[in-house]
Amino acid sequence: MTNRNFSFIGGEWVAGDSEIENRNPSDVSDLIGTYAQAGVDQLESALDAARAAQIQWRSTGIEQRYNALMAIGQEMIARSGELGELLSREEGKPRAEGVGEVYRAGQFFTYYAAETLRQIGDTADSVRDNIEIDIRREPVGVVAIISPWNFPIATASWKIAPALAFGNAVIWKPANLTPASAVAFAEIVEKQDLPRGLFNLVMGSGNAVGQHLVESSKVDAISFTGSVPVGKSIAAAAQNFTKIQLEMGSKNALVVMDDCDLDLAASCALNGAFGSTGQKCTASSRLIVHQNVHDEFVDKLVAGAQAFKVGHALEEGTQIGPVVSAGQLQSNLDYIELGKSEGADLLCGGGRLELATDGYFMQPAVFAGTDNSMRINREEMFAPIACVIKTGSYEEALHCVNDTAFGLTSGIVTRSLSRASHFRRNARTGCVMVNLPTAGTDYHVPFGGRGDSSYGPREQGGYAKEFYTTVKTAYIASGDPT
Repeated sequence: MTNRNFSFIGGEWVAGDSEIENRNPSDVSDLIGTYAQAGVDQLESALDAARAAQIQWRSTGIEQRYNALMAIGQEMIARSGELGELLSREEGKPRAEGVGEVYRAGQFFTYYAAETLRQIGDTADSVRDNIEIDIRREPVGVVAIISPWNFPIATASWKIAPALAFGNAVIWKPANLTPASAVAFAEIVEKQDLPRGLFNLVMGSGNAVGQHLVESSKVDAISFTGSVPVGKSIAAAAQNFTKIQLEMGSKNALVVMDDCDLDLAASCALNGAFGSTGQKCTASSRLIVHQNVHDEFVDKLVAGAQAFKVGHALEEGTQIGPVVSAGQLQSNLDYIELGKSEGADLLCGGGRLELATDGYFMQPAVFAGTDNSMRINREEMFAPIACVIKTGSYEEALHCVNDTAFGLTSGIVTRSLSRASHFRRNARTGCVMVNLPTAGTDYHVPFGGRGDSSYGPREQGGYAKEFYTTVKTAYIASGDPT
């Protein structure tokens, strides 16, 4: 049995102009459902509804906002097993990762529920007598949220939760590869006491709905997570002085120094490179290893990669699920061939796996003998592929880390406090990890990068208010201002 799922516009579930199928990447014979594709007219209806609802929401008491966000978060946490399984079924990450993602998404909402009660402004004395100054933040207005398929619930939540907490309306266009998670999320939001049209789920293609959304003068801010080319096109398209927040590509490096705990280093590398099938923006795709420990580290890395159980996302014991789609799998296999043609040594993996079900399964791959000029070390692959770069010194390793157009995360494994401190200060990335995988961040602190990785204010934690609000300074005369 399949379900026909609609967009949620102006408080109503609305059929689209067309439909797409959603199939399980672990088993393409499993049709999860048929999902609506909205047209431009429906998007316009959502925008009009959002603008009307936002006027009401911005003057709603903060306790009502708190109650709504807390209820959303608590339901997501309570249903993380059920919704996590659905997420894994359509995206391909192992069930435990899917459950963890939904649970974390719920935590974003409970965190920002509490933030609604912490919206405290500032006061100041004027340089003029008998004048007081009040400084506070107000909602930016209607926020367009464009989220990716690799963390379909978590990434959307860390955008939608602060948008609502700070008094904005939301138009959400999720990725077409993961519509089931989007509909399940919208069903939870629908239950809350929100103005009709405050939250809108508009499913559709980037070329049609997405392009019209970012060009609309009815949108006050755009928060996007995805590829660099799409991010640049959004920046070019937003000609209405729209506020923009872009989280894009990465080419994260983990440095392994000769004084490190090699077992810890291998564990960090395996977690960072292959977790979520390598389909995360914080993945460790470059492993920069000191020559004194290179061979021993590589042996541990290869042994760990070969030991991973690749399988159906919902199968017990699966550590690496399928990649998300046929197109992604072909791209990964093309990068394997590219790496070999560039002269890299493929030490293990890199091929398609034929398992009991027809899915997009791939063996995790390790390249050695690479250098930082190779395309496999310059371009984001979004694949379970790790590339090892041998280095002769800490200084050379740091230079290699920074020799990239990207700047999201980086890490170092070392026992040296001075090296760790120097690296933390001089790695040109938005996030730095010491003796930890490059993948894995907390929800209450800022997240973002530099260079081609990020543009605009930081996401998450208290720093999110920089994007979702605008500052107003008021001057109040308490007597004769002369």
